[in-house]
Amino acid sequence: QVQLVESGGGLVQPGGSLRLSCAASGRIFSINAMGWYRQAPGKQRDVVATITSGGSTNYVDSVAGRFTISRDNAKNTVYLQMNSLKPEDTAVYYCNADGITGSSWFSRNPFSSWGQGTQVTVSS
Repeated sequence: QVQLVESGGGLVQPGGSLRLSCAASGRIFSINAMGWYRQAPGKQRDVVATITSGGSTNYVDSVAGRFTISRDNAKNTVYLQMNSLKPEDTAVYYCNADGITGSSWFSRNPFSSWGQGTQVTVSS
């Protein structure tokens, strides 16, 4: 069982910045990809940014150049630095991680976990 805890959301004005954090805990052998997704009211949940264990990143076009995803492997934590925020960035942001659980080779199992979400509101 792997749990993700998110923090850092809030209310900011257009052009402002926020930094989201997501820490994974549990019997984690390794984490492969981690990512941030968002869901606005009445909309589908869409990917925002992803990062692999090797540090390769991908961004949806609407946030490229404004958002930066990063991770601290020692802390099993992924971050999303959001700059130049726009009202259309308003959404609940969810963290996702996939990897392998277990403390030994015979107890390993794949996992994919989601956080509870954190609200980001961009408004004047």
